[in-house]
Amino acid sequence: MLGEAMKRTAAVLMMMAGMIWGQDRPIPPPGVAVSEADRNELKAGVERLSGLIAGLGNHALVPDVMIFRDAVRYAVTYGEFFKADEPGKAKALLAEGVARAEALRNGEAPWTRATGLVVRGYVSKIDGSVQPYGLVVPPSYDARLPRAWRLDGWFHGRAETLSEVNFLSERMSRAGEFTPQDAFVVHLYGRYCNANKFAGEVDLFETLDAVKKQYRIDDNRLVMRGFSMGGAAAWHIGAHHAGLWAAVAPGAGFSESREFLKLKDLPPVWEQKLWRMYDATEYAANFVNVPLVAYSGEIDGQKQAADLMATYLEKEGITMTHVIGPQTAHRYHPEAKLTLNAKLDAIAAAGREEYPRRVRFVTYTLRYNKMKWVTVDGLAQHWEKGTVEASVHNQGRVEVKTSGVTGLTLKFGAGGAPVELVGKAAVVIDGQTLAVKGPASDRSWQVSLVKQGGQWAVGSATGLRKAHGLQGPIDDAFMDSFLFVMGSGKTLGRIEEEQRRAVTEWRRQFRGEARVKKDTEVTEADLMAHNIVVWGTPASNSVLAKMADRLPVKWEGEQVKVGKESYSAGTHYPAFIYPNPLNPKRYVVVNSGFTFREFDYLNNARQISKLPDWAVIDTATPADGKYPGKVVSAGFFDEAWGLVP
Repeated sequence: MLGEAMKRTAAVLMMMAGMIWGQDRPIPPPGVAVSEADRNELKAGVERLSGLIAGLGNHALVPDVMIFRDAVRYAVTYGEFFKADEPGKAKALLAEGVARAEALRNGEAPWTRATGLVVRGYVSKIDGSVQPYGLVVPPSYDARLPRAWRLDGWFHGRAETLSEVNFLSERMSRAGEFTPQDAFVVHLYGRYCNANKFAGEVDLFETLDAVKKQYRIDDNRLVMRGFSMGGAAAWHIGAHHAGLWAAVAPGAGFSESREFLKLKDLPPVWEQKLWRMYDATEYAANFVNVPLVAYSGEIDGQKQAADLMATYLEKEGITMTHVIGPQTAHRYHPEAKLTLNAKLDAIAAAGREEYPRRVRFVTYTLRYNKMKWVTVDGLAQHWEKGTVEASVHNQGRVEVKTSGVTGLTLKFGAGGAPVELVGKAAVVIDGQTLAVKGPASDRSWQVSLVKQGGQWAVGSATGLRKAHGLQGPIDDAFMDSFLFVMGSGKTLGRIEEEQRRAVTEWRRQFRGEARVKKDTEVTEADLMAHNIVVWGTPASNSVLAKMADRLPVKWEGEQVKVGKESYSAGTHYPAFIYPNPLNPKRYVVVNSGFTFREFDYLNNARQISKLPDWAVIDTATPADGKYPGKVVSAGFFDEAWGLVP
């Protein structure tokens, strides 16, 4: 029996790795053949539903209809039916979409009051796509009741055939692994199969915002759960956003890259630094701020994630609660599942403490800069450890100890600051006492501190600097609204190949349709609204030309100059991210889409940033599954967005 269990575990690990020995597979995989009759019927159904949607105008609930149309449209257009029964599922989805559209036309929306299994959608800020999510609405739910409801977020496991058709069909027919009493469960699509990283991470927060607009949800009773790839997502989301949840419950998965992948040959130094973006082990100290209840099968190879986290947590003085399914491979053991549920129910009943008297926080990037009432505004050096320990004392004193941090904000909402702070607060930071204005009578309080010349002062840094949402690396631009800008002129063939690939792979891997414009079509409103991703050179792209003299990379005749180094513009091109000189509140990215590639699609632990803030690509070498060509030079800008010598 043990041998069979180990075989099953090995099979699951190979599936998660997405690998057939000696052969890389396309992800998503090729679809199956669909009969001409089915294809024509589905196309006609999409066209009909599109007409109904157009007639609804800007109705707020239109995304709840569009999810059905777009799911089928993607599957038909891109050949993403993976089993013979899926065209039938698509027809059922179209019928549901028509029913909803007709209901809205008649001023009704019965699904908004329904309990049980409900699927809905929202419009993403990232690319304007409509993204689906599934809900399990408790039978006890009644919008008329003056109460807020617990919500559990569920991150799904790896499923390379999880098209929108399959996701919606499953969410309309299966409640899922857990359905706690008197609680909502939201099933995240997570933009397909990325372990809720990058746009998949943003999907969580956009989905939560969408759910909160429609239902009364208790912000202090949010529980994050997931298994396998979803367990990896729970480790990541729990560690990086620990202050937001009542509890975190990862099941199996992975918690970092190097040991999980058993890497012997290490990647370039910049990529090793970028592991610090998503490796939960590096953020283990943050779990002091949230109850953590991990689950593993005793003989599951993915127990490695929890075991490794336990080691890192122990170094931080944290003992991890670890529920283990006896003699269990890659699944939940029935009795262990009951134990897990009992623990989480008790924690959720108590709820999150929004403003604890003590906070510990560690980060390596301003992308992840907030923990409870502490926000880190500046780091001494990105991708090196920054820490904050802050505590409120009875004498009306707030003590703060920092390392690797150059700016922070302490903020309590109304009713949040302890009573003894009102009107008489003092901040002692790294042994230095600062006179600050105390909290208002409603116990709200905010103060910002900045470190300059080795001394702390009240205030904030000024000038061009790395800040939350403007800190790089290249991939960070694709976690907010972005626009691809294609040049009207002729440019390097490799750049043209990469821009086509960026559009195609965004849809395949992140399940949206990128906004694309020619340089001659870009408006001032576009520059204000989006991160701008320009392709080409100043000679081939007029938008790039408008900002070229204010960028750190220079095109000088036949040369591309990066700092003191020059490269032939005929065989090399730069790829980099920088605050947009035409709108410094947004990014400009030059010649790059998201940076992980085909080889990395095969294993979610490899789906991390492959390029830092800037790189120079040699087009004389072919693109491969890891990089767009030979990376002859690469690095990070400093905290003032300057090139490091």
